[in-house]
This record gives sequence, C-alpha cells and structure tokens, in this order.
Amino acid sequence: MPPALPDDPAGWQQCQNLADDAARLACYDRWAGRQMPPAATPSISPAAAAGSGTPSIDQNAARIAVDDGNDDDAGCHDRRYSVLSRFWELEKGSDCGTFGLRSYRPLGIAFSIANRQPETAASPSPGHTETPQDYRRGEMRINLSLRTKLAQNLFTRDTPGRKDSLWFGYTQQSTWQVFTNGLSRPFRTTDHEPELMYVYPVDMPLSDGWRWRYAGLGISHQSNGQALPLSRSWNRVYLMGGIELDDRWRLTARAWQRIPESEANDDNPDIVRYIGRAELAGWWTPSAKNSYGVTWRAFGRGSVRLEWLRALGHPENSNLRLHAQLFHGYGDTLLDYNRRRTIFSVGLSLVDF
Repeated sequence: MPPALPDDPAGWQQCQNLADDAARLACYDRWAGRQMPPAATPSISPAAAAGSGTPSIDQNAARIAVDDGNDDDAGCHDRRYSVLSRFWELEKGSDCGTFGLRSYRPLGIAFSIANRQPETAASPSPGHTETPQDYRRGEMRINLSLRTKLAQNLFTRDTPGRKDSLWFGYTQQSTWQVFTNGLSRPFRTTDHEPELMYVYPVDMPLSDGWRWRYAGLGISHQSNGQALPLSRSWNRVYLMGGIELDDRWRLTARAWQRIPESEANDDNPDIVRYIGRAELAGWWTPSAKNSYGVTWRAFGRGSVRLEWLRALGHPENSNLRLHAQLFHGYGDTLLDYNRRRTIFSVGLSLVDF
C-alpha cells in the first residue's frame, strides 16, 4: 500500500525519503494531485436537471450583467428608471443621445364640445376684433408636439451618472370646425409654440419618499400665425422643476415672466391677466394602464384641466392612449385667451415615444 500523505504543504518532502523509484514517483503524483483545485460545476437550471437538456446561466451572473449597465439600448425607454428620469433623460442609463425625435406633449386627435359657441375674438389692441362667425360648439382638435435634445453634459461632466441637457421643442394645436359645412369647414385657429429648454438633474431626497428630480429654465414664443384682426402672440421666459414619488405620483411646475413688447406690436397686452403667471401639474398613475392628471394655471384668472389617459394594448409595447380632458377657464387657445370656456374632449393620443 502506498504511504499516506500528510495534510501539511510539505508532504512532498516525505516522498524523497522513499528508496524505491516507482514508489517515490507515485508519491509525488499523489501529492501533486491533491494540490489541483476542484473542477468547476456548471450551474444547471431546474428544467435542465429534470431532463430538458437546456443549461441555464447562473442567476447571479445574469443579475450582474443587467446591473453593470451593459443593457444600454433601452435608454430613455428603460423602465428600471423613473418616469421623470426617462422623460428628461436625467441619468446615464436613461439617455437616448442627441438629435433624436421624441414626443413632448401628447400627439393626438380628439372631438371636443364646448359649453357654448366660440365667442367673437377680440383684444384691447386696436384692430384686433374679429368679424362675428357662426362657429359650432363641437369641433375636432389636432395636437402635434415634438422635441429633440441639442446638447448634453454641458455642466455635469464631473458628476458621474447624471446628465444635464438642452432641448428644442415644438407644439402645435389646431381646432377644426369640421362640422360647420356652411363655412366650408375651416380651421378656426392654429397655435404654434417653439421652445428652448435647459434641464439640470437634481435628484435630492425629500420627505416621505419624494425626490426632487430636476430644475430648469426655458424661453417660449407662442403665436397663431394670423394676420389682423386675428393675430395673437407673446414671448416668455420661465423656470421649471419636478418631483416624484416612485412611478405613482409626479408634480411639475413652471413660473413665467412675459417679455415686454412695444404697444404698437402687442397683440394681447392683457394676456397674463387671463392666462396667469404659473402652472402646476400633478399626475397619479395607480396602474400601468391608467394615468390621471390635473393642471392648474394660477396668479391670474387662470384655468383647470383634468385628464385621463388609458393605455390601449400593453403599456410596455404600445404608446397609444385613450385620452379624455375637461378644461375650464381662460387660454384654451390663443384666440380665446380672454374668453372663459368649458370644454370636454375625448380622442386618441400617442405618448412617450
């Protein structure tokens, strides 16, 4: 019987004391074999162990592969990040790069009915009163809103993981008197709003689980592109910010200051008095299918807008929403900025693409 090998690392020294060459060689071989590490055992899924024949990678390794940032293709559509992070691309993992087209406000088409016919458009500026028209209470609405990121990491190069950004956005809202055959179904008004926006990621914890996610500033021009007497326009600068509680609750706010115009060029000198000087929007998403929102314009006569969006199809695969709104107050359109209206609309919208 070959000699037993001791457990201490110097066991090979005992082999050299053996006189028989074959026994000494066998002793060395056995000692060398004990120094080899045990063979790695591949991790097999329960299905493979049951006879499926399909091996599975270790779940811990899979988790590491996900967490180490290798899954960057989803970017601003990656649902591991919060809604506000994806919307403004506040983090490295929620970034979709520059000069890609994304939605801004919902794109959609809807039928709307107002509490009364549109009133004759008028403004305190001379020559800004419309000839009365026999418009109907019901009309179609078409909303178009897109944006693109012009630049990023302007001031956050030394802040790992966070990204500030500069955006250009464009929003267009048209009201179409498609049911007014006597007037040849005209577009009653179309509002255009180009904007330039800078967004800075904050990510500051607040009380009760809320997080302050971003702050920013912007400049906006809004006009309806009409000649007198229907011309309406204004320019403003604004500050904005947003907070959220996971993906259930979001609060965003904007406060603006109108850029003054000369009396001769001012189509609507009292517009701030009616539309207001600030806007607060809150959204509640109790499930992946439904979102409820309220937008309040304040520090003027202002307005309130209630909204409900319901996903049509699976919300992770479809951007189509049933969209219902109820608006009450001033500024539904630029032409109606000083007319109080109550309007209900329902239609289809595309969001978050």
